[in-house]
Amino acid sequence: MDEHLGLRERKKQRTRQAIADVAIELFTSRGFDDVSVVEIAEAAEVSKRTLFAYFPAKEDLVLHRFADHEDESARVVRARPAGTDPLTALHAHQLDALARRDPNTGLTSDPQILAFLRLLSETASLTERLIRYQQRGTAALAEALQEAGADELTARLAAVQIVTVLRTLAERNSRQLQAGRSADEVYPEAVAATDRAFRLLGQGLTSALPV
Repeated sequence: MDEHLGLRERKKQRTRQAIADVAIELFTSRGFDDVSVVEIAEAAEVSKRTLFAYFPAKEDLVLHRFADHEDESARVVRARPAGTDPLTALHAHQLDALARRDPNTGLTSDPQILAFLRLLSETASLTERLIRYQQRGTAALAEALQEAGADELTARLAAVQIVTVLRTLAERNSRQLQAGRSADEVYPEAVAATDRAFRLLGQGLTSALPV
């Protein structure tokens, strides 16, 4: 937690986190659609009004976890070392995330996170809302690529492809772990898949597709 935040703001953050933790625990144990907002408020010992002050929609109780990652790719591009092209920076960032078993890569054996990812994949309303997060992430990345010197169309097309590739890789990893394999077992395959995906992004699909 940020030490520079005031006492009131830190208290608000703790309340927000506590509400979300209770909600996700209930959702993963019983299912998103079978838990009401009233039940969550009661379990978190807050009023329904307070809950909605922090989370305007029920889906936000789950998807707020992605808020800090929405523009992550854009931030990587903007913070890349001098002389490093955007794809190389994003590739290196993804490999580092895999090594750290970052949950956003889908490569984690943590039972709670696996349950959380299963909740996302099995709940239509959450999947639909997650697409909106990804669309905003795509727009942010396109803007960063334009700042890096790409024209508007190239930046947009590249951003769509990069975000789709990262999502596909994460889903691929997650499916392997949901099937019972460990993160350590899947890791070498995840690295190889990432290397291949970024190679295709950089070189194009012509040589990879059958004639």
